[in-house]
Amino acid sequence: MTQLNTPYPSTAYLTGFLHSRGFAATQVDLALSLVLELLSSRGLRELAETIESAGRGRGGRKRRAPQTAHFLRHLPAYLATIDPVIGFLQGRDPTLAHRIVSRQFLPEGSRFESLQVFDAGGGEDPLAWAFGALGTQDRARHVATLYLNDLADVLRESVDARFDFVRYGEQLAASQASFESLARALAAPHNLIDATLDRLTRDALQTHTPDLVLISVPFPGAVYGALRIAQTIKSQRPSLPIALGGGYVNTELRELAEPRLFDFVDFVTLDGGERPLLALLEHLRGERPRDRLVRTFVRDGGSTGTVRYINAAEPDVPFAQTGTPSWEGLPLSRYLSLLDMLNPMHRLWSDGRWNKLTVAHGCYWKQCSFCDVSLDYISRYETAAASVLVDRVDRIVAETGQTGFHFVDEAAPPKALKALATELLRRQRAISWWGNIRFEKSFSPSVCRLLADSGCIAVSGGLEVASDRLLALMKKGVSVAQVARVTRAFSDAGILVHAYLMYGFPTQTVAETVDSLEYVRQLFQEGCIQSGFFHRFTCTVHSPVGLNPAEYGVTLIPPEPGRFARNDISFVDPSGVDHAALGRCLSTALYNYMHGVALDRDVRDWFRDVMKRPPRSSVPPDFIARALSA
Repeated sequence: MTQLNTPYPSTAYLTGFLHSRGFAATQVDLALSLVLELLSSRGLRELAETIESAGRGRGGRKRRAPQTAHFLRHLPAYLATIDPVIGFLQGRDPTLAHRIVSRQFLPEGSRFESLQVFDAGGGEDPLAWAFGALGTQDRARHVATLYLNDLADVLRESVDARFDFVRYGEQLAASQASFESLARALAAPHNLIDATLDRLTRDALQTHTPDLVLISVPFPGAVYGALRIAQTIKSQRPSLPIALGGGYVNTELRELAEPRLFDFVDFVTLDGGERPLLALLEHLRGERPRDRLVRTFVRDGGSTGTVRYINAAEPDVPFAQTGTPSWEGLPLSRYLSLLDMLNPMHRLWSDGRWNKLTVAHGCYWKQCSFCDVSLDYISRYETAAASVLVDRVDRIVAETGQTGFHFVDEAAPPKALKALATELLRRQRAISWWGNIRFEKSFSPSVCRLLADSGCIAVSGGLEVASDRLLALMKKGVSVAQVARVTRAFSDAGILVHAYLMYGFPTQTVAETVDSLEYVRQLFQEGCIQSGFFHRFTCTVHSPVGLNPAEYGVTLIPPEPGRFARNDISFVDPSGVDHAALGRCLSTALYNYMHGVALDRDVRDWFRDVMKRPPRSSVPPDFIARALSA
């Protein structure tokens, strides 16, 4: 599972590339198909029958989980409303919003308890603080999203405890040295969700009759589903070649030695997929020996054989020659525009249909010590001319009919963005776009206004630990004061700003964590940022911290021996800080800040649940204000 509002871009990139080289290729989003099948009147009826059947099998003695019991009590209402709600979230029936916001139309389970927090004082509309008087469509999407989350809870309680819309079975695959957990899960009998995915895979196989299947696995939460798909394909057409690739493979399977994975797939490719795919296609046509594959794992010797990595030395396809991503074959009108976070910037990740595109390949900075700077998706930096990028924009708009773009670069380079904006304005293109950047000082007020004029509506960037000492240690190349001035320039230009934040970096103290939150509070208070998210620092084997831990004052804990995934690695930090407890405090504070609440509150108050006397912040209360006036 990846996301429900817009296609993940990897298959679009490869489909466009294959089309540019004259190959017939099509793509299928089975994750979306699975969710739409489960969340339908037929799917809910099957879910209810599954629950009832399981209850009879246990003699009806086991007490049902609360959300499951609620679902069965209100089953007629769910069956009557699910298809209209899905149609509304797909944009096919906007007038249904009026019934949804009445709060009398949909059955409401435990996810709706969050609304009661805002309704505790006197019966006022609990969503008025977020949407005002006119936001009927937004209110309805938020209520409908809570309704779907209730149903996801039922699936989790009654069918598969691992189920999630975006991280299905994540712990089966994330940095798992052993394949054993996945092997056991894949050998288990099909539950309702597995059986549904199996049926959808068979249908796709019959519709498209492929000669080669490529499965893209972006995240650990997509691995279980990907291998279930492969399992079904092998049961139907054992000789059909299957290749596995994507972000998860590129980061976690670089030392792959597990032969059992090849019971499901035939090839596993690393890094940019274009060159390995061309070599694989030549091999399957008999034009290239297997020993001349590129960045590809294979298994020698059958089911009991060994895994071998083959990497013929051939240059990558240049970024400017990879072609235009194509969404041909994907049902763009069937994606769901959800609204789970009310913050206007934060919601962009789940709300709206965005065409995904990159301004450049890799990262022009590639120095941050927490990042996988040694891997191709970061280290190989290549650009394309602004004219090429806008040509791609034009072709995508013509194909999809959508003018919204999300530039999914690791960090879009300022020079390239300025050139792109200038070219968009020269051609008088009316698009909306947002993307990820570094808070470079080159983003001056005039440059930010130029980007806004070209259609930029939002940017996201890393403030990380919001501590000058730690920013220098992680080689971020920015200071808190610089971030304040750059983010304010974006905000003044009418561009929303999201800050990626981090806690638990090596040697980070409690006092620095408190100071970090104070910087963040002031940035919100001064209107520099509108959204943020605190991530717990994770050490990976491909980052400078993982490669040179002594430089960062930590000691790595040797990983368990294994032949499968390897990425995250545990470490011992001599500071001994309970970062998990602090993280809960940071998240609570940030949630309030994003909704304009408690910005005048002493930041120490957020930490009092985990310590009696939080340290006083050493940050002057007007630090950001003075940085902005400097």
